[in-house]
Amino acid sequence: MDEMQILVPVTVKSKLTETLKKTLMNEIDQNLSRVDHDLSALKSEAEAKIAEQAKINMQAVAPLRAQFDQQHMRLAQVREKLLADKEHLDKLTIGAEITRPTMNRVVTLHIGDDMNQVLASEILVEDGKIVAFRN
Repeated sequence: MDEMQILVPVTVKSKLTETLKKTLMNEIDQNLSRVDHDLSALKSEAEAKIAEQAKINMQAVAPLRAQFDQQHMRLAQVREKLLADKEHLDKLTIGAEITRPTMNRVVTLHIGDDMNQVLASEILVEDGKIVAFRN
């Protein structure tokens, strides 16, 4: 065997444009709205279920409250991450390159190929169009 095909991860970067920045900001704002709605719904659900459980069995209230507190903490962490992402995006200048989700490509390797060069490839995208392949 003197060749082998493998899947290799490829870094995808987007050049930040006004359009992309607005799109990403809108996505973050929508996600923040969803998280805020989920936090509000969780609070209402927690109050109702804890009050209901208190009438039935007071000893079961503490574990139930802990469960709701854990869900609240998880959502609060998601909210904080979104706010940090929004702040970071706001500070980025137009033209900056931001890393996007990684993709895979099929590569045929031969004996003697430079593995560093094979693994170091990336794609640069601007406004949805590929503008460069880099090694």
